[in-house]
Parts: sequence; structure tokens; C-alpha cells
Amino acid sequence: MNITWDDFAKIDIRVGTITEVNDFPKAKNPAWQITIDFGELGIKRSSAQITHFYEKEALTGKQVIAIVNFPPKQIANFFSECLVLGVYTDKKEVVLLTPDQPVQNGWKIG
Repeated sequence: MNITWDDFAKIDIRVGTITEVNDFPKAKNPAWQITIDFGELGIKRSSAQITHFYEKEALTGKQVIAIVNFPPKQIANFFSECLVLGVYTDKKEVVLLTPDQPVQNGWKIG
């Protein structure tokens, strides 16, 4: 299915830096609860199923790319406020999309 440029323009994709990572034992699938600083857009939280390749301690300070204009989604007892983007492997494990050099938090992807 093709989309139009106007469809794509509705998606707000930004870069942010992970500032905090917590366990999420109530998640149906293994996941971390992460807090991300999006600069002038503020702080948002997300549930991210990225436990296979990423240790909790190594994620703090990592820049990620996320869709920031979805409505909050409740996952167990947690509200996810953005969707962190990644690539699914053939085993459904997630590899994060990240900038290849540091950029300012909140900068728009396009």
C-alpha cells in the first residue's frame, strides 16, 4: 500500500537520548521501561522490547529514534508515550535505529 507525502508528514519522528532504564516485570514479552529526553519536546517514556541485544546499564546515554506523536498506550501498569524504532531480525529480536553521530535531542527525522 502506498502512502502520500501528506501521510508521512503526519508522523513526528525525533531523536532523543535515553536517560533512565528500568526493569518491566509485568510486560507480556521481555522489555525495558525507558525514559527519553527529546530536548524542547520534553521527556517521554516507552516500553521497549530490546532486551535481547541491549543490557539495561549500556542503554543510558544512547540516542534513539522514536515516533513521538502517538497517543499514550497502556502496557500492563505502564503508559508508553512514544514508539522507539528498530529493525526486527529473523528471530523477532530488535536492533535499535540510532544516528551514526551525536545530534541534538528533539531534532526531526525526515
